[in-house]
Amino acid sequence: MPKRGETMKELCTRALLFAVTMLFITGCSNDDNAAIKEAKVSDQPNLLSDFELVPRATFFGNPERTQGRISPDGSKMSFMAPLDGVLNVWVGPLGDFANAKPVTNDKLRGVSQHQWALNGRSVLYLRDQGGDEDFHIHSVDLETGKTIDLTPFEKTTGVFVGGSYRYPDEYLIGMNNRDARWHDVWRVNIRTGERQLVEQHDRFSGFLADLELNLRLAFEPTPDGGQMVYKRLPSGEWDEFFKIEKEDALTTNVLAFNEDGTQFLMLDSAGRDKSALLLVDFETDDRTIIAENPTADISEVIVDPETNEPLAYSVNHLRTDWYGLTENVEKDLALLAETLTGDISVLAQTRDNQLWTVVSDGAKNPLTYFAFDRSSEDVTKMFTARPKLDGKPLNEMHPVSITSRDGLELVSYLTLPPHADADGDGRPDKPVPMVLDVHGGPWARNGYGYTSWSQWLSNRGYAVLNVNYRGSTGFGKGFLNAGDKQWAADMHNDLIDAVNWAISENVAPADKIAIAGGSYGGYATLVGLTFTPETFACGVDIVGPSNLVTLLESIPPYWASFLETFAQRVGDPRTEEGRKFLRSRSPLFLSDQLVRPLLIGQGANDPRVKQPESDQIVAAMQGNETPVTYVLYPDEGHGFARPENRESFYAIMEAFLATCLGGRSQDFGDALNGSSIQVPVGAEHITGLREALDGFEPVIKK
Repeated sequence: MPKRGETMKELCTRALLFAVTMLFITGCSNDDNAAIKEAKVSDQPNLLSDFELVPRATFFGNPERTQGRISPDGSKMSFMAPLDGVLNVWVGPLGDFANAKPVTNDKLRGVSQHQWALNGRSVLYLRDQGGDEDFHIHSVDLETGKTIDLTPFEKTTGVFVGGSYRYPDEYLIGMNNRDARWHDVWRVNIRTGERQLVEQHDRFSGFLADLELNLRLAFEPTPDGGQMVYKRLPSGEWDEFFKIEKEDALTTNVLAFNEDGTQFLMLDSAGRDKSALLLVDFETDDRTIIAENPTADISEVIVDPETNEPLAYSVNHLRTDWYGLTENVEKDLALLAETLTGDISVLAQTRDNQLWTVVSDGAKNPLTYFAFDRSSEDVTKMFTARPKLDGKPLNEMHPVSITSRDGLELVSYLTLPPHADADGDGRPDKPVPMVLDVHGGPWARNGYGYTSWSQWLSNRGYAVLNVNYRGSTGFGKGFLNAGDKQWAADMHNDLIDAVNWAISENVAPADKIAIAGGSYGGYATLVGLTFTPETFACGVDIVGPSNLVTLLESIPPYWASFLETFAQRVGDPRTEEGRKFLRSRSPLFLSDQLVRPLLIGQGANDPRVKQPESDQIVAAMQGNETPVTYVLYPDEGHGFARPENRESFYAIMEAFLATCLGGRSQDFGDALNGSSIQVPVGAEHITGLREALDGFEPVIKK
C-alpha cells in the first residue's frame, strides 16, 4: 500500500544517500588456503549461545535520539528523543545536547516526523490520532513557545505542497477538510495560522509550485492508470501539458522548479527503462538529460536549498552510489565516503548549503549522525540513535542477486546469525533456520543498512532474507510493471524462487523456513501459507489484507486519486470480472489450505488495511481448527508506533518462531507492560503468553 505522512521531504531539503563500494569476501579454493580457512573457523565461537542474547527493548524501544536536523542558519540542531517515554522534538545549540530542551510535549503516541521551518525560528511536525493517519501539521515558535495546528479540522490530513526561502513564514498546504477525497491548497502563515485558499478542486492528485509559491503544474489520474500533467496558463486556467503513460506512472516524478521558474526537474522513464534526471522547459517541453544510469533508477536528488539547482543524484542497485553534478559536491561526497562507513544520507542543509546533517547507516553501525562543514571539511560526530547497540553482536547484511524462474534479477539481502558464518563469506557454515522477510508496498524496496528486524531475528538464530520481488521500485519500469496483476502469482513465485535459492545454497533447511511481513508483506505471508501450504513452517502476518475485494472497497477516501492505479495493477473491484479475479488472488478463499501455524498482528485504527481483513481470516482458521494467534492493538493503525506495543508483539513473535523454527527467545518478563495488547484468539498457542496476560491491564493511548 502507498505510504503517507512522508511529505516532509518535499518541504525544505531532499535526502542525500551515498554508499561506499561493497567488498565481497569469497572463500579460497586451494588446499593451503582451505587449511588456513579451517584454522580460522576453529578459533571462532561456533555456538549461538556463545553470543549475547540482545534484549528486545534494545532493538524496538525508543531510540535515544533520532532525526537530527541542522537549523537553516547552522546555529542549532533539532532531533527526536523521548520525553517521559514518548518521542518528542528537542532543540539545542549545535553539538551541545546537554542544553537541548523539548519543544513539544506529546504524552500519547509521540511525534511522527519533524522539520525545521525555513524561517529558522519555527519547527514543523506531524502527528495523528491512534494511527488513523489523519496527520495534522503543527508549528511551534521557538521564541514564544506557541504551538499552532495548521490543519485544525476534524478528519483532515495535511500535506505539504510547497515552500521557499523567499517566503519563509508561509507554506502551501493541502487539506481535505471540505471533501475527504481531495486536498484543496491553502497558503498558510506558520506563525499566525492565518490561511488563504489558493486552489479548490475535485480532480487533481497533486501539484508543483515554483519558488514564488505559485502553483504551476497539476496532476490528474487517467482511467488507464497514467497521469495527465497540466500547466497553469497566464489566464489562471489549467491546460493539458503532457501525459505520463501508465507504464511510466510509478517511475516518473516531477521534483522542483528552477530559480526563475522557466524549467523544472523531473525523474522520467519515458522512452527508457531506468528513470533519468531531466530538466524540462516549461514553455516548450524541451527535455535535457542531466544524468541516467543503466543499472537502476535515479532514486534521490540533492538540490541547492535556495535555487533548486541539482547538485547530486543517487543510484541504488545493490548499494547506494552517489554522483556529484558539480566539482565541489563531488569532492564532498568523496570525503564522506572516505570518512564514514555504511550508506550515507544528508538529512538537512543550511540555507547557504555550507553545513549538512549527515547520517551514516550500516548494518553493523546503525544510524550515526554527523555535522559536516563543507568549508573546513570537518566531519563531527553528533550522536548514535541506539548507543546501547554499541559492542553488541550485530551481523553484516550481504547483498545477493537471485535469478527468478523467468530470468529476472531479484536483488536481495541476506543476514546471518553470529555463529553461522565464521569465515564471513556470506554463507553459513551449515544451514540454519530462516525467516523470509517480505517488504510492504508493494511499490517499495529493500536496501542495505541497519534494520531492527534483521538484527533481532539473526540474534535469535535465524538467517533473514529480504527479497526485492517484481513490482519493487528502483530497478526500472520493466521490473516494476512485471508485477502488474501478479499478486499471488509471479510476485509470489519470486519469493518461492528465493526460498529455493536459499535451500540450494545451503543457507536454510527446507523444513525450517518461516515467512513474515507487514502490509503487502502480511498479504504475502497469507499467500505463502495458502497458495503454497507446504513451503513454509509458519508465518507472521502484520496488518496484511486477506480479501483483495474488501481491501479495495474500503480504501481511505483520500486514495481516490490512486484508485485507477489499483485497478490497473492489482484488479478492479468495480466490475464483476475484476471482483472474480481479485477473489482468485485472495488468501481468504483458500483458507481451507492453511495447515501451518499463523501469528497475526493488527491495529484497530488501520485506515489502509482495516481490522476486518484480519478478523475474517482468523474466523476462517478457527472454523478449520488451524492454530492461529491473533494480537490486536486498539490504539494502533498501519503498524505499531508505540514502543510498548512493538515490544509486546515482538515478544510474542519470537516465542512463536522459537516453537516453529527452534531459535532462541527472551522470556516475556515485563514485555507486555504499558501496551494496549489484546489477544482475542490463540493465546494458548504461544508458550508463556497466557501467564503473561494473567492480571494484565492494557494501557490505551490515542
